[in-house]
Amino acid sequence: MAAAPGPAEDDDPSQPVQPEVLRALAAFGNPAVGQVCVPSGPRAGRTVRRLAGWVVAHHWALGEDLADTVCLLVSELVGNAVRHTGARTIGLRMVCCPAWIGAEVRDPSRAMPCIVPTRSFHTTGRGLLLVDTLADRWGVNIEPRGKIVWFQCALPQEVIQRKGI
Repeated sequence: MAAAPGPAEDDDPSQPVQPEVLRALAAFGNPAVGQVCVPSGPRAGRTVRRLAGWVVAHHWALGEDLADTVCLLVSELVGNAVRHTGARTIGLRMVCCPAWIGAEVRDPSRAMPCIVPTRSFHTTGRGLLLVDTLADRWGVNIEPRGKIVWFQCALPQEVIQRKGI
């Protein structure tokens, strides 16, 4: 696969996409085109961050700030799926609409995720609280064989105006 042009770390469109991102795209596909399945495990979070960041910043050209937020949210949902479901693979699909973008994380468990109270000394348990705080909407769709946990983030007004949406 040839290096696709797109913004890199400094948001310079003349810089090539990072090789790790190209490898993830070649291995798993583009989650903006359809659901991709990544192996569950310690590398799942890193893989989905690479894919989601590329989709938002390069494929949709919506900027690094929004890409950073989406990467955090996607990795929290995937981390929960890896940690709590026993899934072999985790599905990721991303959607862009005129006023918002979103992501869906699919796993085989029908157990509902929930925000749990945490204290300052707790080292885990804040993933869904981050999703609830940073996403404009989020929810869960129960399916016959598992669930989809999704979120949506409104596009900033300047992005909507720049894109002419």
